[in-house]
Amino acid sequence: MEQLAYLNIPNLKVTVFQAYLFWENIDKNLNNITLRLKSGVKEKTDLIILPEMFNTGFTMNVIPLAENMDGKTMNWMHTTAKYFDSVVCGSLIIKEKDNFFNRLIWMQPDGSYEYYDKHHLFKMGEEDKYFTPGQKQLIVNLKGWKIRLGICYDIRFPVWLRNAESAYDIILIVASWPDKRANHWRTLIQARAIENQSYVIGVNRVGHDGNQVYHGGHSMCIDPHGNTVYYKPEDEDLYTFSINYTELVKIRRQFPFLQDADTFELKN
Repeated sequence: MEQLAYLNIPNLKVTVFQAYLFWENIDKNLNNITLRLKSGVKEKTDLIILPEMFNTGFTMNVIPLAENMDGKTMNWMHTTAKYFDSVVCGSLIIKEKDNFFNRLIWMQPDGSYEYYDKHHLFKMGEEDKYFTPGQKQLIVNLKGWKIRLGICYDIRFPVWLRNAESAYDIILIVASWPDKRANHWRTLIQARAIENQSYVIGVNRVGHDGNQVYHGGHSMCIDPHGNTVYYKPEDEDLYTFSINYTELVKIRRQFPFLQDADTFELKN
Protein backbone atom coordinates (compact mmCIF):
# COMPACT_ATOMS: atom_id res chain seq x y z
CA MET A 1 0.00 0.00 0.00
CA GLU A 2 2.88 2.38 0.74
CA GLN A 3 4.08 1.98 -2.84
CA LEU A 4 0.74 3.35 -4.06
CA ALA A 5 0.76 6.37 -1.71
CA TYR A 6 1.79 8.60 -4.59
CA LEU A 7 -1.65 8.08 -6.14
CA ASN A 8 -3.04 10.31 -3.37
CA ILE A 9 -0.72 13.19 -4.23
CA PRO A 10 -2.66 15.65 -6.41
CA ASN A 11 -1.44 17.66 -9.35
CA LEU A 12 0.26 20.84 -8.20
CA LYS A 13 -1.05 24.07 -9.65
CA VAL A 14 1.72 26.68 -9.89
CA THR A 15 1.47 30.39 -10.74
CA VAL A 16 4.62 32.19 -11.82
CA PHE A 17 4.94 35.95 -12.13
CA GLN A 18 7.76 36.99 -14.43
CA ALA A 19 7.62 40.59 -13.27
CA TYR A 20 9.03 43.92 -14.29
CA LEU A 21 10.54 45.34 -11.10
CA PHE A 22 10.80 49.00 -10.12
CA TRP A 23 14.33 49.76 -8.94
CA GLU A 24 14.64 50.02 -5.17
CA ASN A 25 10.99 50.98 -4.77
CA ILE A 26 9.36 48.60 -2.31
CA ASP A 27 5.93 50.24 -2.21
CA LYS A 28 5.63 50.46 -5.99
CA ASN A 29 6.66 46.84 -6.47
CA LEU A 30 4.27 45.51 -3.83
CA ASN A 31 1.39 47.58 -5.19
CA ASN A 32 2.10 46.50 -8.77
CA ILE A 33 2.35 42.82 -7.87
CA THR A 34 -0.88 43.03 -5.87
CA LEU A 35 -2.75 44.58 -8.80
CA ARG A 36 -1.36 42.09 -11.31
CA LEU A 37 -2.13 39.08 -9.14
CA LYS A 38 -5.66 40.17 -8.29
CA SER A 39 -6.48 40.90 -11.91
CA GLY A 40 -4.59 38.00 -13.45
CA VAL A 41 -5.01 34.96 -11.19
CA LYS A 42 -8.34 33.59 -12.41
CA GLU A 43 -8.27 30.13 -10.86
CA LYS A 44 -7.36 28.48 -7.57
CA THR A 45 -3.63 27.94 -7.36
CA ASP A 46 -1.41 26.17 -4.83
CA LEU A 47 1.76 28.21 -5.21
CA ILE A 48 2.62 31.74 -6.37
CA ILE A 49 6.30 32.33 -7.24
CA LEU A 50 7.91 35.77 -7.51
CA PRO A 51 11.47 36.61 -8.69
CA GLU A 52 14.62 37.17 -6.64
CA MET A 53 14.47 40.39 -4.58
CA PHE A 54 10.98 40.99 -5.97
CA ASN A 55 10.39 44.06 -3.82
CA THR A 56 13.57 45.99 -4.73
CA GLY A 57 15.34 44.45 -7.70
CA PHE A 58 18.79 42.84 -7.33
CA THR A 59 20.53 45.63 -5.44
CA MET A 60 23.47 45.87 -3.07
CA ASN A 61 22.00 48.96 -1.41
CA VAL A 62 21.24 46.91 1.67
CA ILE A 63 21.16 49.43 4.51
CA PRO A 64 18.08 51.46 3.48
CA LEU A 65 16.26 48.56 1.81
CA ALA A 66 16.71 45.66 4.23
CA GLU A 67 13.73 44.61 6.32
CA ASN A 68 13.19 42.58 9.47
CA MET A 69 11.25 39.35 9.57
CA ASP A 70 8.20 41.27 10.80
CA GLY A 71 8.57 44.04 8.23
CA LYS A 72 6.36 45.44 5.48
CA THR A 73 7.14 42.84 2.83
CA MET A 74 6.71 39.88 5.16
CA ASN A 75 3.31 41.24 6.21
CA TRP A 76 2.41 41.76 2.56
CA MET A 77 3.37 38.17 1.77
CA HIS A 78 1.13 36.89 4.58
CA THR A 79 -1.79 39.05 3.43
CA THR A 80 -1.33 37.88 -0.17
CA ALA A 81 -0.99 34.21 0.77
CA LYS A 82 -4.14 34.44 2.89
CA TYR A 83 -6.08 36.25 0.12
CA PHE A 84 -5.28 33.60 -2.50
CA ASP A 85 -5.23 30.70 -0.01
CA SER A 86 -1.90 29.81 -1.57
CA VAL A 87 1.76 29.64 -0.65
CA VAL A 88 3.63 32.77 -1.82
CA CYS A 89 7.40 32.69 -2.26
CA GLY A 90 10.13 35.05 -3.38
CA SER A 91 13.34 36.49 -1.98
CA LEU A 92 14.08 39.82 -0.30
CA ILE A 93 16.83 41.50 1.72
CA ILE A 94 16.61 40.59 5.41
CA LYS A 95 18.74 42.04 8.20
CA GLU A 96 19.54 40.03 11.32
CA LYS A 97 21.86 41.72 13.81
CA ASP A 98 24.78 42.90 11.65
CA ASN A 99 24.19 40.44 8.81
CA PHE A 100 22.23 40.82 5.57
CA PHE A 101 20.71 37.81 3.81
CA ASN A 102 19.21 37.27 0.38
CA ARG A 103 16.37 35.26 1.87
CA LEU A 104 13.78 33.19 0.03
CA ILE A 105 10.55 33.19 2.02
CA TRP A 106 8.04 30.34 1.82
CA MET A 107 4.91 32.02 3.21
CA GLN A 108 1.80 29.96 3.95
CA PRO A 109 -1.78 31.28 4.17
CA ASP A 110 -1.89 30.91 7.95
CA GLY A 111 1.16 33.16 8.37
CA SER A 112 3.63 30.40 9.17
CA TYR A 113 6.73 30.35 7.02
CA GLU A 114 10.05 28.73 6.26
CA TYR A 115 13.06 30.33 4.62
CA TYR A 116 16.23 29.63 2.69
CA ASP A 117 19.25 31.96 2.66
CA LYS A 118 21.13 32.10 -0.64
CA HIS A 119 24.25 29.95 -0.37
CA HIS A 120 26.17 30.89 -3.51
CA LEU A 121 26.67 34.65 -3.55
CA PHE A 122 27.35 36.24 -6.94
CA LYS A 123 30.86 37.67 -6.66
CA MET A 124 30.72 39.28 -10.14
CA GLY A 125 27.93 41.47 -8.74
CA GLU A 126 29.75 41.97 -5.40
CA GLU A 127 26.95 40.20 -3.57
CA ASP A 128 29.54 38.53 -1.34
CA LYS A 129 30.67 41.95 -0.04
CA TYR A 130 27.23 42.83 1.31
CA PHE A 131 25.50 39.55 2.14
CA THR A 132 26.18 36.60 4.42
CA PRO A 133 25.85 33.20 2.72
CA GLY A 134 23.36 30.70 4.05
CA GLN A 135 24.68 27.30 5.07
CA LYS A 136 21.51 25.22 5.26
CA GLN A 137 19.62 23.47 2.48
CA LEU A 138 15.84 23.45 2.68
CA ILE A 139 13.14 21.13 1.39
CA VAL A 140 9.54 22.18 1.99
CA ASN A 141 6.36 20.14 1.56
CA LEU A 142 3.25 21.22 -0.31
CA LYS A 143 0.35 18.78 -0.71
CA GLY A 144 2.75 15.86 -0.62
CA TRP A 145 5.24 17.40 -3.06
CA LYS A 146 8.77 17.85 -1.72
CA ILE A 147 10.31 21.08 -3.02
CA ARG A 148 13.97 22.10 -2.81
CA LEU A 149 14.48 25.87 -2.65
CA GLY A 150 17.30 27.81 -4.32
CA ILE A 151 18.17 31.29 -5.53
CA CYS A 152 19.61 32.31 -8.91
CA TYR A 153 23.38 31.58 -8.84
CA ASP A 154 22.73 28.32 -6.94
CA ILE A 155 21.57 26.73 -10.22
CA ARG A 156 25.19 26.65 -11.44
CA PHE A 157 26.28 24.28 -8.67
CA PRO A 158 24.95 20.74 -9.14
CA VAL A 159 26.53 19.33 -5.98
CA TRP A 160 24.58 21.80 -3.82
CA LEU A 161 21.33 20.83 -5.53
CA ARG A 162 22.01 17.08 -5.78
CA ASN A 163 18.87 14.97 -5.32
CA ALA A 164 20.33 12.40 -2.94
CA GLU A 165 18.04 9.40 -2.41
CA SER A 166 15.15 11.10 -4.22
CA ALA A 167 14.80 13.61 -1.39
CA TYR A 168 12.75 16.08 -3.44
CA ASP A 169 10.41 16.26 -6.45
CA ILE A 170 10.91 19.88 -7.55
CA ILE A 171 13.76 22.37 -7.59
CA LEU A 172 12.39 25.90 -7.28
CA ILE A 173 14.75 28.72 -8.29
CA VAL A 174 13.93 32.44 -8.08
CA ALA A 175 16.29 34.65 -10.03
CA SER A 176 17.48 37.97 -11.34
CA TRP A 177 19.38 36.49 -14.30
CA PRO A 178 20.90 38.79 -16.97
CA ASP A 179 19.71 38.24 -20.51
CA LYS A 180 23.26 38.09 -21.89
CA ARG A 181 23.65 34.72 -20.14
CA ALA A 182 20.14 33.47 -20.91
CA ASN A 183 21.51 30.44 -22.75
CA HIS A 184 23.33 29.39 -19.56
CA TRP A 185 20.10 29.74 -17.59
CA ARG A 186 18.07 27.60 -19.99
CA THR A 187 20.76 24.93 -20.23
CA LEU A 188 21.41 24.73 -16.50
CA ILE A 189 17.72 24.38 -15.65
CA GLN A 190 17.29 21.57 -18.15
CA ALA A 191 20.45 19.84 -16.88
CA ARG A 192 19.34 20.02 -13.23
CA ALA A 193 15.95 18.52 -14.18
CA ILE A 194 17.46 15.59 -16.10
CA GLU A 195 20.24 14.73 -13.66
CA ASN A 196 18.01 14.96 -10.58
CA GLN A 197 14.91 13.44 -12.21
CA SER A 198 12.81 16.28 -10.85
CA TYR A 199 10.77 19.15 -12.13
CA VAL A 200 12.68 22.42 -12.13
CA ILE A 201 10.81 25.71 -11.97
CA GLY A 202 12.87 28.85 -12.58
CA VAL A 203 11.27 32.29 -12.20
CA ASN A 204 13.19 35.31 -13.47
CA ARG A 205 12.38 39.02 -13.88
CA VAL A 206 12.21 41.21 -16.98
CA GLY A 207 13.42 44.69 -17.87
CA HIS A 208 16.44 46.85 -17.07
CA ASP A 209 17.55 47.31 -13.48
CA GLY A 210 19.17 50.38 -11.93
CA ASN A 211 22.56 49.30 -13.23
CA GLN A 212 21.18 49.09 -16.78
CA VAL A 213 21.46 45.31 -16.78
CA TYR A 214 18.73 43.84 -18.98
CA HIS A 215 16.77 40.77 -17.87
CA GLY A 216 14.89 38.86 -20.54
CA GLY A 217 12.82 36.56 -18.37
CA HIS A 218 13.02 33.05 -19.80
CA SER A 219 11.10 31.73 -16.81
CA MET A 220 10.37 28.06 -17.29
CA CYS A 221 9.30 24.73 -15.91
CA ILE A 222 11.15 21.65 -17.16
CA ASP A 223 9.99 18.11 -16.43
CA PRO A 224 12.26 15.20 -15.35
CA HIS A 225 12.71 14.13 -18.99
CA GLY A 226 14.01 17.59 -19.88
CA ASN A 227 10.81 18.57 -21.70
CA THR A 228 9.30 22.04 -21.45
CA VAL A 229 6.10 22.47 -19.43
CA TYR A 230 6.23 26.28 -19.50
CA TYR A 231 8.56 28.83 -21.06
CA LYS A 232 8.29 32.59 -21.54
CA PRO A 233 11.00 34.95 -22.84
CA GLU A 234 11.09 38.76 -22.87
CA ASP A 235 7.65 39.94 -21.70
CA GLU A 236 6.16 40.30 -18.25
CA ASP A 237 4.04 37.21 -17.74
CA LEU A 238 1.63 35.83 -15.17
CA TYR A 239 0.83 32.22 -15.89
CA THR A 240 -0.60 29.16 -14.12
CA PHE A 241 0.20 25.56 -15.03
CA SER A 242 -0.14 22.11 -13.44
CA ILE A 243 2.42 19.38 -12.90
CA ASN A 244 1.65 15.71 -12.36
CA TYR A 245 3.09 13.53 -9.60
CA THR A 246 2.14 10.24 -11.23
CA GLU A 247 4.19 11.20 -14.27
CA LEU A 248 7.18 11.92 -12.03
CA VAL A 249 6.93 8.46 -10.45
CA LYS A 250 6.54 6.85 -13.85
CA ILE A 251 9.73 8.47 -15.16
CA ARG A 252 11.75 7.46 -12.11
CA ARG A 253 10.57 3.85 -12.34
CA GLN A 254 11.16 3.60 -16.07
CA PHE A 255 14.63 5.12 -15.78
CA PRO A 256 15.92 4.49 -12.22
CA PHE A 257 19.11 6.51 -12.68
CA LEU A 258 19.06 8.01 -9.18
CA GLN A 259 19.59 4.56 -7.68
CA ASP A 260 23.04 4.45 -9.29
CA ALA A 261 24.18 7.87 -8.05
CA ASP A 262 27.37 8.27 -6.04
CA THR A 263 26.87 8.86 -2.33
CA PHE A 264 28.64 11.72 -0.57
CA GLU A 265 28.10 14.51 1.94
CA LEU A 266 28.95 18.19 1.64
CA LYS A 267 31.50 19.53 4.12
CA ASN A 268 31.19 23.25 4.94
